[in-house]
Amino acid sequence: MDKHEYNVNISWTQDRKGMMCSPELMSAESTKTNCIEVATPPQFDKGIPNIWSPEHLFTAAVSSCLMTTFLAVSEYSKFEFISFKCGSKGILDKVDGKFVMTEVLLYPEVFISDESQRERALKILEKSEKACLISNSITSKITMEPKITVQN
Repeated sequence: MDKHEYNVNISWTQDRKGMMCSPELMSAESTKTNCIEVATPPQFDKGIPNIWSPEHLFTAAVSSCLMTTFLAVSEYSKFEFISFKCGSKGILDKVDGKFVMTEVLLYPEVFISDESQRERALKILEKSEKACLISNSITSKITMEPKITVQN
């Protein structure tokens, strides 16, 4: 695979928040880019509630990578499932006097229609977690607590 680049630009708007955009995510139908407002989380001095923070984005990167990797591995494995969802929790802690995202907890749930596919679903989830390029790029501990639900 060739080297890939992903461009993100951020501009301060006011207080402790800014607007984050990517020129690669520009809609073909308009000149408007797909932007996200980001801010210091409320747990920090002058943080702002109800806006995406770097800590949320970090956690989201890990869980969305698990999902997209699961979708790819499932497709290549010809594994059929009903649906996928994943809750996640990023843990911020102080280590050696510095704030660090020490752990990301993943709670994926795969819905299947046949009980006989439970073990296969678990194996594909585990393979997906091991292959996730974001998880492989960070030093945070990744803990996955999978759930397989049979839905008729």
